[in-house]
Parts: sequence; C-alpha cells; structure tokens
Amino acid sequence: MPTSDRTSADERTEGKRPDPGRVTIAQVAHAARVSPTTVSHVLSGNRRVSAITAERVHQAVRELGYRPSFVARNLRTKRSHMIAVIVPDIMNPFYTALARGLADTVNDAGYGTYICNTDALVDREEKYLQDVLDRGVDGVAMASEHVVTGQVAEPVRLGTPFVCIGGSIDHPEVDVVAADDEEGSRLATSYLIERGARRVAMIKGTVDSGVARTAGYRNALLDAGLEFREDLTLPGQWTRQGGRDAMRELLTRQPAPDAVFCANDLMAIGAMDVIRERGLSVPDDIALVGFDDIEAASLVTPPLTTVTNPAYDAGNAAGDLLLSRIGDERTGARRTVLLPCRLVERQSA
Repeated sequence: MPTSDRTSADERTEGKRPDPGRVTIAQVAHAARVSPTTVSHVLSGNRRVSAITAERVHQAVRELGYRPSFVARNLRTKRSHMIAVIVPDIMNPFYTALARGLADTVNDAGYGTYICNTDALVDREEKYLQDVLDRGVDGVAMASEHVVTGQVAEPVRLGTPFVCIGGSIDHPEVDVVAADDEEGSRLATSYLIERGARRVAMIKGTVDSGVARTAGYRNALLDAGLEFREDLTLPGQWTRQGGRDAMRELLTRQPAPDAVFCANDLMAIGAMDVIRERGLSVPDDIALVGFDDIEAASLVTPPLTTVTNPAYDAGNAAGDLLLSRIGDERTGARRTVLLPCRLVERQSA
C-alpha cells in the first residue's frame, strides 16, 4: 500500500517532516474515530464537543502518548507561553523563593519561565529585557530598584504585560507587587529601641536603593526621640560580604552602635560574622535584626530576629497579575499589591 504524504496541521506548521517517533493529531483522530479538527477542539477547549466524543479523544491521547507541538501551538495562538522573571541575584534565597512562587502560579496555567540574573546591573537588566521581548514572551516580571519609565516603554508599546516587583515605578500600564518595606523597617527598629538600644545603626543596602526601608528606620528613631545620624547609616552590597564590610566600618565609630538593623538577612549574617570575629557577643554587646526571613535566618547562631518579606507570595501575586493581563485585562487600570510584613522574634536582639 502506498504511503500517504499527508501530514497533520501541527507538523506542517513546524515546517519539517514528521518525526517518526512522534504521535500526530491525525493518529489520535484515527484511533478516536473523529476528525483531526475535532481532536484540536477537544485539546484546546475552544469548541464544545460531546462528552462521549471528548472521552474517546482523551483515551486515545493517553493510549498513544500524544504530546502537542508547542511550536505549532505558539504559531497558531501568537503566544510563546513563556514568562520572563528578571532578578538581581538568583543566589539570594529571597529571589529564589520569589521566582519559585511565580513559576508555580504560571506553570499551573500552562506557562513556562525564563529566569534572568542581572547582578543588579542596569545595562544587564536592559539587555535581558530586550532579549526576552525579542523572544516573544507573553509577560515580564522584573525585581529591581532601577525600573523607570524608559525601561518599560518597549514592553508597553508591544502590549506585553509587565509587573515591577519591589520597585516604585508609577506608570498607568505597569502593575506593582511590593512588601510594606517602610512599616517592616519601622517595626524592626522600634523593637531594638524597646529593648534598650540607643545607638541604633543601619546597614541599608546599595546607595539609592532600599529607600522605603531607610525611611522606616529613620521614622522609628524620630518617633522615639533619637537622632538620625548619617554616620550610623552605611551602605552595603545586599550580600553576606557586604554586611561584613559595613559592620567593620561601623565598629570604627566611637562609641560603637549597640544595635544594628540590616536591610536584608544576608547582610545581617555578615555583620554577625564580624561581631564574633571581634570577640563581641550577639545580642549582649550588639543586637541585630535583619529583613526577609530567609531560611538561613533561623539556622545561624544565635537565630536571627528578622522581618518577613513574603517572597513566595510576591511571586504568586506577580504571576496572577501577568496571567490576568494576558487574558482579558490588558486595558485595565494599573494595580498595586502591597504585602504586609511582620516581625519574627528569635535570639539576636
């Protein structure tokens, strides 16, 4: 019997000969005794098909092990079914949890994720953003202190949903997910003051970043009648080494601080390293509070008092916002999701 040279719709769309090991829609249709078009309707859910017919199709899919061609689907739907997550440091457990939260949300809706690590470099952020837009992603979530109107101009022009995580951009077509950093920092600093600290320093992160956390620290000092001192407010690199470097500098101040609020847990752990190196005790000589509540915060000695920053929830929220924009809400007003923070009391303060 001569072999038919007809190919299924998804194989023709891919522009290549059928893979002899790949089950086709035509084979599923033959096994289910329906047309290839009916199979497509059942799998996409775009048209109503009787329950009996749909069950025959699903049974054939299971028995034959059919897997859809994503290339063909993307060409038909004009979507890549991919979401880009752009973060400054994937080695920081906070951003790992954030990316996981977003991935879990969008994966349930049939979307994959690209994860891009920028090392907090603006030029790398811009390069990755352009790259993922060129790849035709269906949405972008960016965690950065640097997001500005100019950066989002291209995704907005293309109609690609964009969510800013943790930033403060004010754009009518860009959604924002953020923790209540200012209130969390106020809670942390007030806790140190209530426990008797009077020279409360802050390791605040890189210059011009973490503005809300610095504001919360400053407000707590002023509310308690304490002076806000620039020489006790030092920048760090958001890393453990950044915390070490800043803590060494703080210990040159005379008199030394009796407590330090660190704008993230990695810097707090680095500060703890240096305090111990100098033969001092946490919290007896210097009390410490961090921010984020990463897993390591409960594992160090002493366990770190810190402020929760719900990274996984932030990823979930960003994923939900993107999916709704991809669906029917592209023209809706900008939305802001503000996640509450709370103090976690352990033994470092």
